[in-house]
Amino acid sequence: MKLSELPATASLAENTFAHDLLTALSSRPRAIAPKYFYDGEGSRLFDQICELPEYYPTRTETALLHERAAEIARQIGPHADLVEFGAGSMTKVRILLDALGQADSLPIRYVPIDISGDYLSQAANGLRAQFPDLRVEPIMADYSHALVLPAAPAGARQRVGFFPGSTIGNYTPAEAVEFFRMAAGVLRGGALLVGADLIKDPAVLHAAYSDAQGVTAAFNLNLLTRANRELGANFDVAKFAHSAFYNAPLQRIEMHVMSCVKQEVTVFGQTFSFEEGETLHTENSYKFTIEGLRALAQQAGFTPGPVWTDALKKFSVHWLVAPQ
Repeated sequence: MKLSELPATASLAENTFAHDLLTALSSRPRAIAPKYFYDGEGSRLFDQICELPEYYPTRTETALLHERAAEIARQIGPHADLVEFGAGSMTKVRILLDALGQADSLPIRYVPIDISGDYLSQAANGLRAQFPDLRVEPIMADYSHALVLPAAPAGARQRVGFFPGSTIGNYTPAEAVEFFRMAAGVLRGGALLVGADLIKDPAVLHAAYSDAQGVTAAFNLNLLTRANRELGANFDVAKFAHSAFYNAPLQRIEMHVMSCVKQEVTVFGQTFSFEEGETLHTENSYKFTIEGLRALAQQAGFTPGPVWTDALKKFSVHWLVAPQ
């Protein structure tokens, strides 16, 4: 079924999801963007993942931000227009806002951007309650495409982007450069603060993406549940399994949903066959060297600034100066 044939009542988000899922299922190899993980349930499950003992990225980056918050706040400076790409629960930005508030340098405005509208709205309301003097203007948008933001408020000294969580690792290197180019245009003359996971022991990586409690598996398979609910698909989720592994030559974790049996699924009246063991590739999570991440940003015109890492060099946070 073509996008133009979708029901007139379908939302733009549903139309895009349907188009991309139909395209993925019609292709070989089959792959879909990880942004479709993040409906309300997917966002809730991801918050659970961040609390798992095996999932080191969140607690390592959070501790690093706490440790370096005063230094980062000095880089941001007073009267900033702060923009967060993929804001989610807005947990990490609170660390920066606390430090900026203590320095009497609270931003003029905070613009959280996320694809999950209801989740974004709830998180924004919580942030307003915590920081009543902060102007919070959430935007529901897909920041992986061209992005137009409202003009910076009068008196804004610089626009600073915040992109934590090593979400940059969800992009291929070429896609990462395109994201950096988009961000460079949005942040013109300002800066980008980006978190990037570093290369490490594959055993640590494998455990982080295949936790013992099965929360990551539920998060991955929720993509199929979402397709059933929103698009009228008929995935039998019990006949699919979560698969995650570290592809060392490509320096990335790959996540897939794997068909456990030979089966057929239907989406919008179109039938697709899965062989036993065949997969739908749902996410990449690239791991970086410090030099590698900086080189990608430089291709988009950024000038690398300070970089902060934890003592074990598991994770890095980079200050990148945007071109004028």
